[in-house]
Order: sequence, then structure tokens, then C-alpha cells
Amino acid sequence: MANTSPFDKPAKPGLAGVKNIIAVASGKGGVGKSTVSANLAVALAQTGHKVGLMDADIYGPSQPGMLGAEKKQPEVVNDMLIPMHNHGVDFISMGLLVGDDTPVIWRAPMAMKMIQQFINSVMWGELDYLLIDLPPGTGDVQLTLAQQASLTGAVIVTTPQQVALGIAKKGLKMFEQVKVPIVGIIENMSGFTCNHCGEMTEVFKGGGGKTMSNSMDIPFLGSLPLDPEIMMAGDNGKPVLTNSTDSPAAKALLALADNFKKSIDENLAKILSIEPTKIDSTTDGKLAIVWPDNHEAIYSPYNLRLNCACAACVDEDTGRKILDEGAVPLDITVKSINKVGRYGLSIGYSDGHNTGIYIYEKLRSLCECSICISEKKEGTFSI
Repeated sequence: MANTSPFDKPAKPGLAGVKNIIAVASGKGGVGKSTVSANLAVALAQTGHKVGLMDADIYGPSQPGMLGAEKKQPEVVNDMLIPMHNHGVDFISMGLLVGDDTPVIWRAPMAMKMIQQFINSVMWGELDYLLIDLPPGTGDVQLTLAQQASLTGAVIVTTPQQVALGIAKKGLKMFEQVKVPIVGIIENMSGFTCNHCGEMTEVFKGGGGKTMSNSMDIPFLGSLPLDPEIMMAGDNGKPVLTNSTDSPAAKALLALADNFKKSIDENLAKILSIEPTKIDSTTDGKLAIVWPDNHEAIYSPYNLRLNCACAACVDEDTGRKILDEGAVPLDITVKSINKVGRYGLSIGYSDGHNTGIYIYEKLRSLCECSICISEKKEGTFSI
């Protein structure tokens, strides 16, 4: 190994200035996810935070209307898009790039390229929170963002009806499968608030979001009423909190933002407890990692390759290893390292294999140093 540290390279650009990236998702359309995203972003901004909002619904963008954006295209500086700014929130949307009546008729690969542009080619700067308003469902956009945007977590928006709750669970399960923590559940349209007397009446069966959070052991961040004030604010491009902080809807949004921040802090602490502080390769093709406890680990590519858990190496149904270990070259080296979200690494090897994702907890347990090997033998090793 060379005398210079393998960790001396500068940090990569992109979303490096964003402290927390949170996907706002729903299993189905029509549950008010975009409305929740816009109002939550404004609530966070009004409590003193730097906030951004990425409208990732390429085919049905709505944030320019929600945030009252002027109909002009964002500036471009040094090949980077400058996000629009309104009501204290920086935001970008496909709706800023096309006309009001212009449909986006793109196949999935083109939409994915635009999402990657929003990730890599927007000058987000220093932000406390970047909310990503996802399209409904569990398709390519969700998977791309889960693996490329280093998500701190995801928020699931639902309404009280059983149909919406059932589909919301599918979206929740999708994020769990790609190792994105669920920050919490928000129940929208939980009851109708009369704009004369202020009383709330359940239009749908109430409490479904809370019940789902209890059954799945996921935080319940709060409920938002079916309030005419929220609807009119969205139509006028002036989120609720820009008019008043005393209405039932405004108070519900501020409480929601407070619960959101607390849950984000808890999730971020868990992520930082296992996420490597530095990742690189050595000059002789090994993987080098510094863990949060300052433990420096150097991994032999051969051992990593034998522990690959992709479908080509391990049977997905039985968990039985199907890799022919005799076919793995003893002098195999690491050729590429890519972060997958905030939960693992994708490693490319000199033998051409590159489909495995190594979860950080698994990588930590594979450390080959004498201290870790000794602790494993004594049964005292812990992550």
C-alpha cells in the first residue's frame, strides 16, 4: 500500500451541501402528496431552515402552481440550473421547463435522465432539508432516487380510506426493500374543517394512518384536515402559512413540521452510526473504509467477491450460495466503487462482476483486521 492515505481525494460534487434528503411518497395518486410537500417545505422554511423542493413528478408536475412560481425558465450558470425561490423555498420542476399546456410525452429512460439532471445539475447549495415530491407508485423514479440521491428517509402520505392505506403500505414496503428508512406516515384529509365554526367532521373513516403506523412500528407524524383554506392556498399559489399561523390548518402544519424534524434527527443519527466517513480504493485495488468509530478497514477483493449476495451469487429463494468460488481469480481487484443510497456500496471487479450491493452492516462485519478477527472468535464483536 502506498504511503499516502487512500482517503485524501476531495469530496464529489452534487447534493453534497444538503444535510437531509427526504422523499415524500404515496402509493396512489389523489392523496394530496404534492400539497403536503409544498406546505411542509414552507413550514420548515418558516421555522428557520434552508429548504429545497424537487418536483420529481415529470409527467404531472404541480409544484410551480402550488408555490406560485412565475412562468419563466430557471437560469443556467456554468451548466447548472439555478432553482426558483418563493415563500422561502428553493425548488425545481419540469413544470418550469415546459409550457402550461405542453404534455411530457417521454419514455421512461428520458424521464430518468431528467431526474438525474435534477440530482446532479441543479445548484442546490447548502440546505437543511431537500424534499422530493415523488410521482405516485413504486416505479423507476422511486428506485433511481433511492439509489442515487442518498436519501435520509421517506415520508408516506395517505388518506384514511382502506384502499389508500393498502396501497400506501406497498409504497412503504418498497422503500424498506431498498433500505431507505421510513421517517413517518402522514394522514391527509383526515376530516373536514368547517371554515365558519372551525369544527372538524370525519368525511372518511378516521385514524387509518395512526393505526398503520402502530401496526408497522413507524412514527405517525400527524394528520392534516380536509380544509378549504389548504385547497384555496394551493390554487392561489400561496401556501397556508404565508397567510396565517393561527388557523387549524396552519397549526396542524406547524405540528407536523415539528414531528418531522424530530423523526429526521433520529433517523440521521442511526444512519451516521454506521455510514462510512470515507470510502476509497488503494493503489493495489483493495477497498478502504473509515467507519464512524474511526476504525480503518482494508478489504481484500477476493474475500469481498466471495461474499457477494447478488442474485447471480446467492439463490434468492433459498439463500444458498451458487457462486463457483473456484472461478474467482485470486488476484481479483476492485475497479469501481459507487454508493447506493445511504445504506451500501456497489462494487465492480476486474473479473467484470458488478451487480452486488454490499450493505454497510455486512461490510463492517467482513473487516479482516486482527482486532475484528479476534473479537469475532471471542464473541465480543459488535457493530
